[in-house]
Amino acid sequence: MFMLYTIPVNTFICNYLCCSFFTRSHPHLFVCPLLIFLEETTGTEQTPFTRLFSLLLGLFGVRERLNDNYTFVHPSSCVCSRVNVLYLVTMKATYVLLCVGLVVLPATICQSPAERDSYTECTDGYEWDVQTQLCRDVNECETIQQACQGEMKCFNHYGGYLCLPRSASVITAPEPSSQSEPSVPVESNEAFNPCPVGYRAQGDTCVDIDECELDMHDCQPSQECINTVGTYTCQCPDGYSKIGIECVDIDECRYRYCQHRCVNVPGSFSCECEPGFQLAGNNRSCVDVNECEMGAPCQQRCYNSYGTFLCRCDQGYDLGPDGYSCNDIDECSYSSFLCQFQCVNEPGRFSCACPEGYELVGTRLCQDVNECETGAHQCGEGQICVNIHGGHQCVNSNRCQDPYIQVSENRCICPAVKPECRDLPFSIVHRYMSITSERSVPSDIFQIQATSVYPGAYNSFRIRSGDENEEFYIRQINNISSMLVLARAVTGPKEYVLDLEMVSVNPLMNYQTSSVLRLSIYVGPHAF
Repeated sequence: MFMLYTIPVNTFICNYLCCSFFTRSHPHLFVCPLLIFLEETTGTEQTPFTRLFSLLLGLFGVRERLNDNYTFVHPSSCVCSRVNVLYLVTMKATYVLLCVGLVVLPATICQSPAERDSYTECTDGYEWDVQTQLCRDVNECETIQQACQGEMKCFNHYGGYLCLPRSASVITAPEPSSQSEPSVPVESNEAFNPCPVGYRAQGDTCVDIDECELDMHDCQPSQECINTVGTYTCQCPDGYSKIGIECVDIDECRYRYCQHRCVNVPGSFSCECEPGFQLAGNNRSCVDVNECEMGAPCQQRCYNSYGTFLCRCDQGYDLGPDGYSCNDIDECSYSSFLCQFQCVNEPGRFSCACPEGYELVGTRLCQDVNECETGAHQCGEGQICVNIHGGHQCVNSNRCQDPYIQVSENRCICPAVKPECRDLPFSIVHRYMSITSERSVPSDIFQIQATSVYPGAYNSFRIRSGDENEEFYIRQINNISSMLVLARAVTGPKEYVLDLEMVSVNPLMNYQTSSVLRLSIYVGPHAF
């Protein structure tokens, strides 16, 4: 069982309360349903009304934004219409004003027609005009000091104000010349729809109209129409924001979603990493790339570091200018004292070499090879192997010349019975020695020692022959010994044969004799 009722429309409330509130709070909303509930009254059977319900619909201005151009429509342009609604008489109610079911306003605004003329309160953004007996807009840009901060500029509009960039262009629709209440359309009973906008009558109930399915919407081709109870919404694709009726790409890069670099693309974004990093599994963070495990171009050794890598070379190499290759260090060019004889550069290192007749001792020194001891000589029968610096000499074992006769391997004597021996040294002893080149001087090189000592005898020593360039001299130590001294530096290979003579004089016995030490000196080719 239901009943049909009507009440007068309060256009003042529609225009200045519902419309002005939603133009400030919901910039793109354009339908404002107004529900008025009256408290139940006690009556008799003659009381015709036990419940009263009316739905007021107000169509009001739309604020649009396109390319930073703003248009504000005066709220008095709203059109309120009276409709009749089927209402089940089972609900208790009070004075309540609902705007789209989102905001509940005080019940005091729901004045009865008798109280209408005494209403002087306005919603936020408006003030009561005594002359026109209407609510007029407050210019907050003038009444509020520093309403907008920084680079923003204050723009007043009906029921409020906006802070917009100074470069924004604002077009304000002119205020209508007449504040008179718009006419209320009257519909015939045949065309009358008792349901709110967005609904249709179906039997004794109102059912939602699917504007999306019936193509009764104004969504853009790029937008998705989503049906809701009593209306519909136009939804932009992911990555887009709706401004006015258009879908504008959201610059996600402004929100620093990426750890390194952000690249905005229509409807989305992508993250990129600096060289040396790669995207993590979340496609936003960047993790270090281990270039050493991914075939870094290092020639020898690779060390990974955060965001990059370093190339290092083995000992004996220098890193090239390209930072990857390794070049051999020529250690031999750094110093001439690395090796005793010759420095040989090798990849990553160096080695020392010795001349023929020498062998390497340790890593840098050269030592003479004694071929006579090792058997590495070519001396034949009747020859003696004499080792010298850097080689050896093969000399005849019998070097005695007439009138001398050999009495041992290296000693020759001239017998006194031979007349020709009277003016010759009694004996000749053969000795061999070797010295290095560039030896520091003066240098003691050989000591001469008398083998026999007679009482009262006096011994003297001299160089009998072989020292034509005066490169040696004798320094007598005592009566029985003397020292052969190298006076000048000599350079080999070279051979000297010196006859070192010892003359013995015995005045008591009126006796004089001499003996010769024939010293063969071999100067090696090197200073070691």
